[in-house]
This record gives sequence, structure tokens and C-alpha cells, in this order.
Amino acid sequence: MQGYIINFNKVKDEDLIVTILTKSKVLTLYRFYGARHSQINLGYKIDFESKSSIKSTIPQLRGILHLAHKWNVEHDRMFIWQPFIKLFFLHLRDIDEVDEFYFNLLEECSAIWHLQNPKRIAIEAYIKLLEHEGRLHDEFICFNCEEPIDEDISLIRSFMPAHEKCVWTNPFTRLHVEELFRTKSSMFMDDKDVERLWRIMLEGF
Repeated sequence: MQGYIINFNKVKDEDLIVTILTKSKVLTLYRFYGARHSQINLGYKIDFESKSSIKSTIPQLRGILHLAHKWNVEHDRMFIWQPFIKLFFLHLRDIDEVDEFYFNLLEECSAIWHLQNPKRIAIEAYIKLLEHEGRLHDEFICFNCEEPIDEDISLIRSFMPAHEKCVWTNPFTRLHVEELFRTKSSMFMDDKDVERLWRIMLEGF
């Protein structure tokens, strides 16, 4: 079985509770500490086995093989990948079975993470996620006053649109937001706007 490590927590004696996103499930597994175990790290893609154990009510994580990407050793790219991955855990943590969309989205991102600005990749993936879940508000109705937005657009958590005067945040150029939502591409956004979008995204899916 293959999946992405989207969270882990240390428990007694250096054991770990590990959360893994696979194509169809979000698994919570117990990894017993041992010198010969493969390294566990947030965001790693692994091949693994899940086995029931009399030692724990949670299935054991066994037979771990790290399916490394070339950029896993690039600190700057991993520094962005890990908070991006963590957002999937926070978004899916109360769900056991999932659509394979989420795993496939991470597959798409990981395949090009070394080729482009990773924050742009993450933002474009997030737009696809919002559309998949029916939460992409491309009608540009202000979430606060429920009136149409005819000027430049402010965005808040979940990229919900608002009038600048309703949320008191600097707006984005309307045309750029329209293109981002329509094409799922940040090409029209400059790096400063991409950084702003990244920070909004980190507030949560």
C-alpha cells in the first residue's frame, strides 16, 4: 500500500502515531520504535503494510519503504511541502474513507514540485480542491454583505471573496483572481500576490 504521511505524533518510548493518506483512506497507525525502522517524516511518500496487533488497539505500521522524490533533500522545498501536507491532515482528520482525488492531487504536485515555485503549485492545487468540493466562490458575491463585487476583490480563508471595505484587507486585481479561479493557474499573479495567497491558504482549507 502507498500513501503520504500527513501527520505523526510521538507517544511513549519514542513510538509514533502516524496518519497516512492513501488513495481511498486516511489511516491512523502505530509505529513501534526501533533502531532498524525506516525514518518517518512529515510529507514523505511511503510504501507500507498495516497489520493488526495484540499490543495496540491501533493497527501497526510495518514494512516501511520511503518512495523518495528528488526534492526531498532540498530544504527550501520541503519547508513549503510540509505545511501544505499538514493542511490535508487538518482538513481530513475526521474522515476515514476519501475520494482518490486527494491522493492524486498530491501525486500531481509532487511530480512537479522541483520544477516550479512550490507555493504556486500549492495554490493552484488548492483551487482544484475547492472546485472539487464545490467551495470555489467564483460568482464574486461578498461573503459578508452578500452584495456583488464589481471592483477588485479581497480574499479571506478558503479564498472566499469579499469587498475590501467589508474585511479591511488589501484586494487583489479582479482580472487576476478571475483567471486564477477559471484556469487554475497563478501565471497572472506576481510573487508578492502569491505570497499573500499562500499565507491565506495556511489559515486552513
